[in-house]
Amino acid sequence: MSAVRVTPLLPTYARQSVTFVRGEGCYLFDDQGRGYLDFLAGIAVVGLGHCHPAPLEAARAQLGRLWHASNLYWTEPMVTLASRLSDRFGGARAFFCNSGAEAVEAALKYARKATGKAGVVALAGSFHGRTLGALSVTGQAAKREAFEPLLPLVGFARANDISSLAELVGPETGCIILEPVQGEGGIHPLEPSFVAAARRLADGSGAVLVLDEVQTGVGRTGTFFAWERLGVRPDAVALAKGLANGLPIGCLLVADEAPEAFAPGDHASTFGGNPVACAAARAVCDTLTDTLLEAVEQNGEALRRGLTALSAVSEVRGAGLMLGAELDRDAGPVVDECRELGLLVGTAGENVLRLTPPLVVTPAELEQALGVLHEVLR
Repeated sequence: MSAVRVTPLLPTYARQSVTFVRGEGCYLFDDQGRGYLDFLAGIAVVGLGHCHPAPLEAARAQLGRLWHASNLYWTEPMVTLASRLSDRFGGARAFFCNSGAEAVEAALKYARKATGKAGVVALAGSFHGRTLGALSVTGQAAKREAFEPLLPLVGFARANDISSLAELVGPETGCIILEPVQGEGGIHPLEPSFVAAARRLADGSGAVLVLDEVQTGVGRTGTFFAWERLGVRPDAVALAKGLANGLPIGCLLVADEAPEAFAPGDHASTFGGNPVACAAARAVCDTLTDTLLEAVEQNGEALRRGLTALSAVSEVRGAGLMLGAELDRDAGPVVDECRELGLLVGTAGENVLRLTPPLVVTPAELEQALGVLHEVLR
């Protein structure tokens, strides 16, 4: 195990005492040469596994041609990626940026401009990012308090409580923003009926319905977008994490039928639409075939069954390969013990173990992970 390093970094992360130097498939390797089965995947980022050949070769090829051009011009990777995403969505226009928080910020500005209304309704327990606008609509007091006052006119409804949502949506509501599965808040899926009610309320009030699919998008739940599982088409979707398999990218995707908003000069991102990141993301989109998405569903069910069988697990929540196991103990020490045994997992709350393995995980790797969890949780 690597020693704790003292470095000139601001202490924004409680980093664990391991330094990774290489990744391959579902494994990471530290600076001592030890391998770890990665069931966190950068927190739902490395969907195709570490150094997957498709985005790797696409990025390498693009590095040899063009790294950057101003967004005052077009680039081929940016345009073709936007077309891929539009086709998946069924008709949409893209704004590219560098992260999920930036995609949420773009969504908030888009909704404000499109409706002329400043009110936002989000959910208690939600997480949308740590920049000031995204933090303002994050329904977790512990993350907000040190930075208040934040944006006004934000209300937080209870997840899957339609009456709670209806009470908050009104004439001043310009945006309703939801995670199809609350990630940082404990892996809580939204019910289709609740999201359908949000769609009706948005239509009735003239608000923009935004789904934050930073974690759930790009195949994580077994469909390219989680909204496909719910049967409710949003006005806009925020994407990031798994889109370029680990290269920094974010995207606000706005449905063709959504109201017009942005004009030149309304929003921008210097590095948004970076040719290398877009080339990698295009390869990710092309690799996420129906066969692979079916495997995500099947392996997610197998992992769910294996977790449910563990005596320390009281409930398993989530969809596809975005699962949370509620434990009868604190999850933090479990994460540490698993790491000592060569398995990387995370937390989503005090007693919830978070598992977001690469979408290409094999049945044998599932069994390996469940074996470690059985040993740690017995």
